[in-house]
Amino acid sequence: MDAAGNELADRIRALLSADVEIEERRMFGTRAFLDDGHILLGARPGGVLLVRVDDENGAALVTRAGVARAIMGSRTMSSGWLDVAPEAIEGDDDLMFWLDVARESSGSTESPGRT
Repeated sequence: MDAAGNELADRIRALLSADVEIEERRMFGTRAFLDDGHILLGARPGGVLLVRVDDENGAALVTRAGVARAIMGSRTMSSGWLDVAPEAIEGDDDLMFWLDVARESSGSTESPGRT
């Protein structure tokens, strides 16, 4: 993982620090954050955020600036896997938005840091 990916992983870790249910794993060159064994988010090289959403939300969210269907190797993934460009997640509120979207899609409604 490069410096930008590691920095993104640190930001995600900080937002998830209150959630003991989240597991962190290295997968496919990505630092993945899992809830109940399912990927929520991933920090990818270049500071790209990988987000797992349901296909319906993914189809709508892919129209946002800086968002594209994820590419893994030579394969373009379904609309349930999104890559979010670093410039679209510069602020913690932007990153928290994607965490909330991933949790909503996975059925996990608790959001650390929100009261």
